[in-house]
Amino acid sequence: MPARRFFVRDRHAAGETVAVEGGDAHKIVHVLRLRTGESIEVVDSAAQLFAASVQIDGDRVHAHLETLIASAPDEPAIIDVAQGIPKGAKMDYVVEKLGELGVHRLYPLMSERTIADAGTAKLHRWRRLAQAASTQSGRRDVLAVEEPLSIRDLYERMSEYDLVLFPWEAAVPEPPGRRLPSLVIGARRILVAIGPEGGFSHAEAEGARAAGAQLLSLGPRILRTETAALVTVALLWYELGRSDT
Repeated sequence: MPARRFFVRDRHAAGETVAVEGGDAHKIVHVLRLRTGESIEVVDSAAQLFAASVQIDGDRVHAHLETLIASAPDEPAIIDVAQGIPKGAKMDYVVEKLGELGVHRLYPLMSERTIADAGTAKLHRWRRLAQAASTQSGRRDVLAVEEPLSIRDLYERMSEYDLVLFPWEAAVPEPPGRRLPSLVIGARRILVAIGPEGGFSHAEAEGARAAGAQLLSLGPRILRTETAALVTVALLWYELGRSDT
């Protein structure tokens, strides 16, 4: 795990000095107990990775970006997920695992059967968890946890994507391994929509189909909401990897 990798806002270049803020600054000063001049890694909002040296003045921390180690990686596609907000702490798990899987954006989704909400405190926690997941998994960007969407908002956004997958337990039971290979061809911007504990209603599924989504069966078993997104994203990365070979 890259324990000395930290994230900063905006795009930067070697030679700049940037502020390290919040929990990262606290970790540098009080957990790692680094001293001025010691080495760290810094990732900016463009997913550029820098070798840097830390500068500490009390609780204020800056990083001098010495060398660009690597530019933003080339991914076969960008995958976003709209996740029906589950009850309890299940969303924490979803955020962590989607962060590890390299999902670009996560939209908490309010649908007909959603019971839980996404208040400001929850959004802050999910964003902290997303950053921790990026650090733990060694990815060079952070899963962006966005403001909640309604199901109608979701329909309107579908036109922004090359492919929208709408896993639904009542979809035609064709194995995903048979459907996905043809669907991912040429798709570089993909959205996955996952329902809450009660799933999507028939009306919501028909609305999604009308907006251009592909209704998808994930197999004969009914997956929990916190499992469905992970399975779908993993299947997508597998198929995208195969289509690029």
